[in-house]
Amino acid sequence: MDILVLSLFPEMFAGPMSQSIMKKARDKGLIHFEAMDYRPYATSKHKNVDDIPYGGGAGMVLKPEPIFSALEDRIGDPAQFPGKIILMSPQGRPFTQEMANSLSRETQLVFVCGHYEGFDERIRALAHEEISIGDYVLTGGELPAMVVIDAVCRLLPGVLGEAGSHEADSFSDGLLEHPHYTRPRVFRGREVPEVLLSGNHECIRKWRRKEALRRTWLRRRDLLKTLPLTKEDQKFLEEIHREEEENTTGK
Repeated sequence: MDILVLSLFPEMFAGPMSQSIMKKARDKGLIHFEAMDYRPYATSKHKNVDDIPYGGGAGMVLKPEPIFSALEDRIGDPAQFPGKIILMSPQGRPFTQEMANSLSRETQLVFVCGHYEGFDERIRALAHEEISIGDYVLTGGELPAMVVIDAVCRLLPGVLGEAGSHEADSFSDGLLEHPHYTRPRVFRGREVPEVLLSGNHECIRKWRRKEALRRTWLRRRDLLKTLPLTKEDQKFLEEIHREEEENTTGK
């Protein structure tokens, strides 16, 4: 996958993209990454990329010329671009695992990171998609872009060490992930559940599914509203309701 980021602070990406999984993926040639400063494309003497908003108001607004010129210089006509151009914006669609899966099937992605008060509205015409990572405000689009890039790239074939290791992650099937354990078997009086030591793969599967449902029911019950539940899932949830009620009442 080819990834291009337009940013006023491209050096912010040096750390995240040169460590851990991202570094290994780049070393393998699975990801080709470039962070590009669009300030040199500003047309003013002092290379201003922002200006005061028409109509007044606080803050500064990013000018359209530098971003349009940088993008056209790098990829040509944006209308002919075969990949996706993504604007990181608090007004965008909330980012989800489903969106990460969809973007991972692209071969080319461009991320446009804003700063200051916001974008000149005409910049939005460049984007195929506007994405937000949450209902809060950050100083720029760089950190959100890093989040999306990480979530997308780890889904690419060969990026993670073990094929399919992302398939049990939280949200991959709509549920939070089940609990994990490793050695030692007993730590400060807390033992690994016996079923995980049984070697019975079907029992382990059922335990993991039930505990994923339990964790989701306890922490993110809203996720269950749109999840297609099997008869087994419904049976597990009935057991979970009963068990949690017993834990609460002490019966």
